[in-house]
Amino acid sequence: MGCTECKYNRMIALIYIVILIFSVIIHEVSHGYMADRLGDPTARLSGRLTLDPLKHIDPIGSVIVPLATYLLGGFAFGWAKPVPYNPYNLKNKRLGEFLIAAAGPASNLVLALIFGLVIRLVASGAVSVDAAVAAPFLTVVSYVVVINIILAIFNLIPLPPLDGSKLLFSILPAQYGRARYILEAYAPFWVLIVVFFLWQLVSPVIPFIFNLFTGIGS
Repeated sequence: MGCTECKYNRMIALIYIVILIFSVIIHEVSHGYMADRLGDPTARLSGRLTLDPLKHIDPIGSVIVPLATYLLGGFAFGWAKPVPYNPYNLKNKRLGEFLIAAAGPASNLVLALIFGLVIRLVASGAVSVDAAVAAPFLTVVSYVVVINIILAIFNLIPLPPLDGSKLLFSILPAQYGRARYILEAYAPFWVLIVVFFLWQLVSPVIPFIFNLFTGIGS
């Protein structure tokens, strides 16, 4: 019994991490795609406008950290290699930076919304799913929704190197450039602050958004 439970937990952890990896890849590709649309081909020329995991996986951020955080705390945290872009190729640097930064969290919210709609359709009976697979199917789809909500909310926190900081500084007057430079120099420190201190203040909004998208409790 215990062994069966261990296998089940390992399978759930694997599913969770696979969903996380592909969600962060879509997040990064969305940044690159938006940059390409706005005139910067850097991501496209470097072969990063693809869903091929091998082009995006960071061994530490995409595998080791998610696995460790999930097993230790039940909350998988991770990242893919950032998609590069050159702001000097953008016609409007400030607007371009805003749109490129917004594209990542927006892609995660769109994914959460789409799969939330799937849950609504299956749960309401509008779409028929075999009873034997309905529960595991809804569990996996729920993970997709939750993980993408987490990624969107997490990345919207306005501290470097998260997208929220880029959104904030793209609308602030240029005189705050010095403050941005100082904050970005300590980016790893701010990530730790967010993960271990600020996240507990922000995370209560996740069940609300999950319920909003799916129509069921988290």
